[in-house]
Amino acid sequence: MTLAHDLTRIVPGQFKGRAFAKGHVVRAEDIPLLLDIGKRHIYVLELEDHELHEDEAAQRMAHALGGTGVVYTAPHEGKVVLKAAQRGVLRVDTERVFAINRIEGLSLATRTPWSHVDEGLSLAGIRPIPLVIEAAKVEQAVAIAQAGGPVVEVLPYRMAQAALVTTGSEIQSGRIADKAGPVLREKLARYGVTVVRQDFPGDDLAAIVAAIRAALADGVPLVLVTGGMSVDPDDRSPGAIRAAADEVVTYGTPMLPGSMLMLAYAGEAAIFGLPGAVLHDPVTSFDILLPRVLAGVRLVRDDIARLGAGGWLNG
Repeated sequence: MTLAHDLTRIVPGQFKGRAFAKGHVVRAEDIPLLLDIGKRHIYVLELEDHELHEDEAAQRMAHALGGTGVVYTAPHEGKVVLKAAQRGVLRVDTERVFAINRIEGLSLATRTPWSHVDEGLSLAGIRPIPLVIEAAKVEQAVAIAQAGGPVVEVLPYRMAQAALVTTGSEIQSGRIADKAGPVLREKLARYGVTVVRQDFPGDDLAAIVAAIRAALADGVPLVLVTGGMSVDPDDRSPGAIRAAADEVVTYGTPMLPGSMLMLAYAGEAAIFGLPGAVLHDPVTSFDILLPRVLAGVRLVRDDIARLGAGGWLNG
């Protein structure tokens, strides 16, 4: 007889996977392994016109979900996995994921939205829970997936250059070594971004504004201002960013560490004011926002406000 579905084998701590694939013709020599995995009976499926096998159902839904930068695996144990075809940031329409998962018998799981992904990384998996699913449920999921843009896609990074504006008279004078530059260069390199200029304007407001504007005039799409981001009277960075920007999205985020971060725009260029936490904490608000900014996603105040749930980034 021909198997109508994959049969899974689990050896604790050693193996979990497909012992027999759908379509395999069962032979006498297969019987010992079938018994080992607890299969004393083999079921033959005769699908009705209104039913779909799990593999076909998963394929239909997966191909309706994916957009730019997404490729698909072959069905495996009733599941199709969506993978990244390029490096970028993962965009997920969470409301439509919710709507699909409200359909009884369907399961769609994705990685955290707006996270960095590399080529080849698994992004999402979709499957029906039963071996046989009503075609109407699959059609409903496909309709939801097609009611708008892609549900899952990878947006490529559009910014490849950055400028650093390192404030502080102690750094400008050479009394204290610059710690921000090395940290940020390493962080940006992960995304293929090169630092093309770094200025040390000290604590003078006009000098900080001039340094930001000089980077913008050079066409640099991302400007990172470090130092002077607290509420002390001699912290001039927020005022300088306001003076150089066309729009300030936020000064402060509902995330820790990194609550004192500032984000603004001058035309299409993004300007970050970075708090001190960026220099010593491995993950801050800057790491959460950076991927989508690099992908050219224009953030608004509500985008920042929604990050409070899950915004506790400390270990």
